[in-house]
Amino acid sequence: MKRLLLLSVLVLLGSGPRAETYAHRDDVRAFVHEMHEKHGFDAEHLHGLFGQTKPIAAVIKAIMPPKDPAVRSWQAYRGRFVEPKRIAAGRRFMHVHAAKLATAETSFGVPAEIIAAVIGIETIYGRQMGRFGTFAALTTLAFDYPPRAELFRRELEELLLLAREEHRSPLAYTGSYAGALGLPQFLPSSRRRFAIDFDNDGRIDLTASAVDAIGSVANFMAAHGWEKDGPIAVAVNVAGDGVQALIDEGISPQRTPWQLEAANVSIAGVGAGDTAIANRPAALIDLITPGAATEFRLGYNNFYVITRYNRSSFYAAAVMDLAAELRASK
Repeated sequence: MKRLLLLSVLVLLGSGPRAETYAHRDDVRAFVHEMHEKHGFDAEHLHGLFGQTKPIAAVIKAIMPPKDPAVRSWQAYRGRFVEPKRIAAGRRFMHVHAAKLATAETSFGVPAEIIAAVIGIETIYGRQMGRFGTFAALTTLAFDYPPRAELFRRELEELLLLAREEHRSPLAYTGSYAGALGLPQFLPSSRRRFAIDFDNDGRIDLTASAVDAIGSVANFMAAHGWEKDGPIAVAVNVAGDGVQALIDEGISPQRTPWQLEAANVSIAGVGAGDTAIANRPAALIDLITPGAATEFRLGYNNFYVITRYNRSSFYAAAVMDLAAELRASK
C-alpha cells in the first residue's frame, strides 16, 4: 500500500496540474506560519520562495524503495566502494591534503584515513556531490513524500536557518536529491552543527574547500564520541544458539566478548592477551552475502560512531575497509 501511495505521488508530480508551485498549498502555508512564529522569518518572503519552487519528480523517484528490492549483499556493497578507482583517488586526496589531515587527526583524534574514507564513499572526493537545488529537493520531500515528511521538514527548516546565518538565498544551495551538501554530504542540520572553517579563511565551504570538509568530518566524529586510538571492529568467527539474539540487540556496543560468550555464543578471533580490546563493550555485527558465509565483526564504540554518519553497518564496515586500503599507502 505504501508503494502504491508513493507511485500515485510520483504520477501526480509528473502530470500537468501538479506542475504548479508550492505557494498555495495549505500545508506549505502552515509551515510558513510556523517559521514566522518560531524563528521570525518574513512570511511574505517565504511565500515568494515557495512561489518559485515546483515539485521535482526525479527526487521522489530517487528516494523511493525499489519495486523489487535486491537481497542485501555485503560483498556487492563493499565492491561498490572499496575498489581500485576509489582507492587510487583516495590516495591522491591523502597525498594532496596530508598536512591538513594530520592536523585534523591531532586536533580531533580521528585517523586521517577514516576522514578520507568517509569523503571518498560519500562523493568520490567531490566528483559526485549532486546537482539538485537543495531548497526544491527538501520541499518536494517535506510535502510530497509522506513516509519521511517530518524529517525533511526539519531539514528544510534547518536549511532556511543556515541560509539566514550565511546571508545567502536558500535557493543558492545545491546537493543530493535528499538535500545533502558538499564533499561530506552533510544534511543542513549537520552542516549547522558540525561544519567548521578548517582552512581559516573566514567562511565555511564544504563544496569548494576540501580542507573545510576534512575538519568538518573529523569534528562530526569527535562530537559523536570518537575514541582516539580506540578499535573500530575486529573480524571474528562465531557459533552457538545465541548468535541471532545478539545480532538482534543492534549495533550499539553493550557487551564485552566474554559477556557475549556467556550468552551461548563462542567467539574466535579476538587477539589473545589483547585486554585493551577484549575488555571493551562491543556489538556483534553480521555482514550478510547471499550464497556465501556471513562475515562477523565485533563492532566497538568507533564503529558505532561511524554509523551516526550513515546508520548502516555495511556503511561503517566499508569506511573501515576503505580506510585500511588508504592507510596501507601511507
